[in-house]
Amino acid sequence: MEKELQYRSTIKSKPYFYLETKQLSGLIVQGLNELEINEHVINLNIFQVKSESRKKEIASTILKRLTALDTYLIDKIITSDVETSKLIVLYSILKTDRLFYEFMHEIFREKIVYRDLQLTDRDFHTYFEAKRQQSETVAEWKEYTFYKLQQVYVRILFEAGLLKNQKGNREIEIPIINPDVLDHIRNSDDGRYINVIAGEK
Repeated sequence: MEKELQYRSTIKSKPYFYLETKQLSGLIVQGLNELEINEHVINLNIFQVKSESRKKEIASTILKRLTALDTYLIDKIITSDVETSKLIVLYSILKTDRLFYEFMHEIFREKIVYRDLQLTDRDFHTYFEAKRQQSETVAEWKEYTFYKLQQVYVRILFEAGLLKNQKGNREIEIPIINPDVLDHIRNSDDGRYINVIAGEK
Protein backbone atom coordinates (compact mmCIF):
# COMPACT_ATOMS: atom_id res chain seq x y z
CA MET A 1 0.00 0.00 0.00
CA GLU A 2 1.17 3.50 -0.65
CA LYS A 3 2.83 5.18 2.34
CA GLU A 4 2.99 1.66 3.88
CA LEU A 5 0.58 2.32 6.75
CA GLN A 6 1.58 0.88 10.10
CA TYR A 7 -0.36 -1.96 11.67
CA ARG A 8 -2.70 -0.50 14.28
CA SER A 9 -5.47 -1.86 16.46
CA THR A 10 -7.18 1.49 17.07
CA ILE A 11 -10.17 0.43 14.97
CA LYS A 12 -11.32 -1.41 18.13
CA SER A 13 -12.74 1.87 19.41
CA LYS A 14 -13.28 3.51 16.03
CA PRO A 15 -15.66 1.26 14.16
CA TYR A 16 -17.83 1.83 11.08
CA PHE A 17 -19.43 5.20 12.00
CA TYR A 18 -21.73 5.15 8.97
CA LEU A 19 -24.29 7.73 10.08
CA GLU A 20 -21.59 9.94 11.57
CA THR A 21 -19.60 9.77 8.32
CA LYS A 22 -22.70 10.76 6.39
CA GLN A 23 -23.19 13.74 8.70
CA LEU A 24 -19.64 15.00 8.24
CA SER A 25 -19.78 14.37 4.49
CA GLY A 26 -22.80 16.68 4.39
CA LEU A 27 -20.88 19.41 6.20
CA ILE A 28 -17.95 19.05 3.78
CA VAL A 29 -20.28 19.29 0.78
CA GLN A 30 -21.75 22.46 2.33
CA GLY A 31 -18.25 23.92 2.24
CA LEU A 32 -17.29 23.81 5.92
CA ASN A 33 -13.60 23.47 6.73
CA GLU A 34 -12.12 21.20 9.39
CA LEU A 35 -12.25 23.85 12.13
CA GLU A 36 -15.90 24.64 11.42
CA ILE A 37 -16.76 20.94 11.32
CA ASN A 38 -15.14 20.39 14.71
CA GLU A 39 -17.12 23.32 16.11
CA HIS A 40 -20.33 21.66 14.88
CA VAL A 41 -19.28 18.36 16.41
CA ILE A 42 -18.46 19.86 19.82
CA ASN A 43 -21.00 22.67 20.19
CA LEU A 44 -24.01 21.02 18.56
CA ASN A 45 -23.09 17.49 19.69
CA ILE A 46 -24.23 16.03 16.38
CA PHE A 47 -22.90 12.59 17.36
CA GLN A 48 -24.91 12.56 20.59
CA VAL A 49 -22.01 11.51 22.83
CA LYS A 50 -21.24 12.93 26.26
CA SER A 51 -17.50 13.54 26.50
CA GLU A 52 -15.74 16.21 24.47
CA SER A 53 -12.73 13.93 23.97
CA ARG A 54 -14.94 11.26 22.39
CA LYS A 55 -16.57 13.84 20.10
CA LYS A 56 -13.12 14.93 18.92
CA GLU A 57 -11.91 11.35 18.54
CA ILE A 58 -14.86 10.36 16.33
CA ALA A 59 -14.54 13.50 14.21
CA SER A 60 -10.79 13.02 13.78
CA THR A 61 -11.23 9.39 12.74
CA ILE A 62 -13.93 10.19 10.19
CA LEU A 63 -12.14 13.21 8.73
CA LYS A 64 -9.01 11.12 8.26
CA ARG A 65 -11.04 8.54 6.36
CA LEU A 66 -12.76 11.18 4.26
CA THR A 67 -9.41 12.68 3.21
CA ALA A 68 -8.83 9.37 1.39
CA LEU A 69 -11.85 10.15 -0.81
CA ASP A 70 -12.34 12.73 -3.55
CA THR A 71 -15.26 15.17 -3.69
CA TYR A 72 -17.25 12.90 -6.01
CA LEU A 73 -17.21 10.01 -3.53
CA ILE A 74 -17.93 12.25 -0.54
CA ASP A 75 -20.98 13.56 -2.38
CA LYS A 76 -22.04 10.00 -3.25
CA ILE A 77 -22.02 9.04 0.44
CA ILE A 78 -24.95 11.44 0.78
CA THR A 79 -26.71 11.14 -2.58
CA SER A 80 -26.36 7.53 -3.73
CA ASP A 81 -28.46 4.54 -2.68
CA VAL A 82 -27.85 3.26 0.85
CA GLU A 83 -25.99 0.12 -0.27
CA THR A 84 -23.51 2.09 -2.38
CA SER A 85 -23.18 4.79 0.27
CA LYS A 86 -22.27 2.18 2.88
CA LEU A 87 -19.70 0.57 0.58
CA ILE A 88 -18.00 3.94 -0.03
CA VAL A 89 -17.64 4.37 3.74
CA LEU A 90 -16.19 0.86 3.93
CA TYR A 91 -13.81 1.77 1.09
CA SER A 92 -12.60 4.80 3.10
CA ILE A 93 -11.76 2.50 6.03
CA LEU A 94 -9.86 0.11 3.76
CA LYS A 95 -7.74 3.00 2.49
CA THR A 96 -6.77 4.11 5.99
CA ASP A 97 -6.41 0.87 7.98
CA ARG A 98 -3.74 -1.53 6.74
CA LEU A 99 -4.64 -4.50 8.94
CA PHE A 100 -8.30 -4.36 7.95
CA TYR A 101 -7.43 -3.95 4.27
CA GLU A 102 -5.14 -6.97 4.37
CA PHE A 103 -7.84 -9.01 6.09
CA MET A 104 -10.27 -8.08 3.33
CA HIS A 105 -7.67 -8.82 0.65
CA GLU A 106 -6.33 -12.09 2.05
CA ILE A 107 -9.48 -13.58 3.57
CA PHE A 108 -12.70 -11.90 2.47
CA ARG A 109 -11.86 -11.44 -1.23
CA GLU A 110 -10.72 -15.04 -1.49
CA LYS A 111 -14.01 -16.17 0.01
CA ILE A 112 -15.97 -14.41 -2.72
CA VAL A 113 -13.61 -15.44 -5.53
CA TYR A 114 -13.95 -19.13 -4.61
CA ARG A 115 -17.61 -18.85 -3.56
CA ASP A 116 -16.84 -20.05 -0.04
CA LEU A 117 -19.48 -17.72 1.36
CA GLN A 118 -19.05 -18.26 5.09
CA LEU A 119 -16.77 -16.27 7.37
CA THR A 120 -15.79 -18.35 10.39
CA ASP A 121 -13.91 -17.82 13.64
CA ARG A 122 -11.20 -20.05 12.16
CA ASP A 123 -10.72 -17.56 9.30
CA PHE A 124 -9.97 -14.82 11.82
CA HIS A 125 -7.67 -17.03 13.87
CA THR A 126 -5.72 -18.03 10.74
CA TYR A 127 -5.39 -14.41 9.63
CA PHE A 128 -4.27 -12.98 12.96
CA GLU A 129 -1.85 -15.84 13.54
CA ALA A 130 -0.26 -15.15 10.14
CA LYS A 131 0.10 -11.46 11.01
CA ARG A 132 1.72 -12.35 14.32
CA GLN A 133 4.33 -14.29 12.38
CA GLN A 134 4.87 -11.46 9.88
CA SER A 135 4.94 -8.44 12.18
CA GLU A 136 6.75 -7.80 15.45
CA THR A 137 4.21 -5.09 16.20
CA VAL A 138 1.23 -7.44 15.89
CA ALA A 139 3.09 -10.20 17.76
CA GLU A 140 3.19 -7.99 20.85
CA TRP A 141 -0.57 -7.52 21.05
CA LYS A 142 -2.56 -9.30 23.75
CA GLU A 143 -5.14 -11.98 22.96
CA TYR A 144 -7.94 -9.63 23.99
CA THR A 145 -6.89 -7.22 21.21
CA PHE A 146 -7.50 -9.89 18.57
CA TYR A 147 -10.82 -10.78 20.18
CA LYS A 148 -11.93 -7.14 19.96
CA LEU A 149 -10.60 -6.75 16.41
CA GLN A 150 -12.64 -9.76 15.29
CA GLN A 151 -15.75 -8.29 16.92
CA VAL A 152 -15.26 -4.94 15.20
CA TYR A 153 -14.44 -6.43 11.79
CA VAL A 154 -17.61 -8.53 11.92
CA ARG A 155 -19.69 -5.56 12.99
CA ILE A 156 -18.28 -3.34 10.24
CA LEU A 157 -18.95 -5.97 7.58
CA PHE A 158 -22.45 -6.60 8.91
CA GLU A 159 -23.32 -2.89 9.04
CA ALA A 160 -21.83 -2.40 5.57
CA GLY A 161 -24.16 -5.11 4.26
CA LEU A 162 -21.48 -7.71 3.50
CA LEU A 163 -22.56 -10.20 6.16
CA LYS A 164 -26.09 -11.51 6.69
CA ASN A 165 -25.45 -12.37 10.34
CA GLN A 166 -22.87 -11.71 13.05
CA LYS A 167 -22.77 -15.07 14.86
CA GLY A 168 -21.41 -18.52 14.05
CA ASN A 169 -20.51 -19.24 10.46
CA ARG A 170 -21.40 -15.83 9.09
CA GLU A 171 -22.94 -15.82 5.63
CA ILE A 172 -21.27 -13.44 3.18
CA GLU A 173 -23.48 -11.17 1.08
CA ILE A 174 -21.94 -10.39 -2.32
CA PRO A 175 -22.32 -6.62 -2.77
CA ILE A 176 -23.87 -4.80 -5.69
CA ILE A 177 -21.98 -1.57 -6.32
CA ASN A 178 -23.35 1.31 -8.38
CA PRO A 179 -21.53 0.93 -11.75
CA ASP A 180 -20.84 4.68 -12.04
CA VAL A 181 -19.21 4.73 -8.61
CA LEU A 182 -17.29 1.54 -9.39
CA ASP A 183 -15.98 2.98 -12.68
CA HIS A 184 -15.02 6.24 -10.95
CA ILE A 185 -13.02 4.43 -8.28
CA ARG A 186 -11.28 2.19 -10.79
CA ASN A 187 -10.40 5.18 -12.98
CA SER A 188 -8.96 7.17 -10.06
CA ASP A 189 -7.40 4.33 -8.04
CA ASP A 190 -5.54 1.14 -8.90
CA GLY A 191 -8.58 -0.97 -8.07
CA ARG A 192 -7.12 -3.01 -5.23
CA TYR A 193 -9.26 -1.47 -2.48
CA ILE A 194 -12.57 -1.76 -4.29
CA ASN A 195 -11.67 -5.22 -5.60
CA VAL A 196 -11.52 -6.64 -2.10
CA ILE A 197 -15.11 -5.54 -1.59
CA ALA A 198 -16.27 -6.83 -4.97
CA GLY A 199 -14.27 -10.03 -4.61
CA GLU A 200 -12.31 -9.50 -7.82
CA LYS A 201 -8.63 -10.13 -8.55
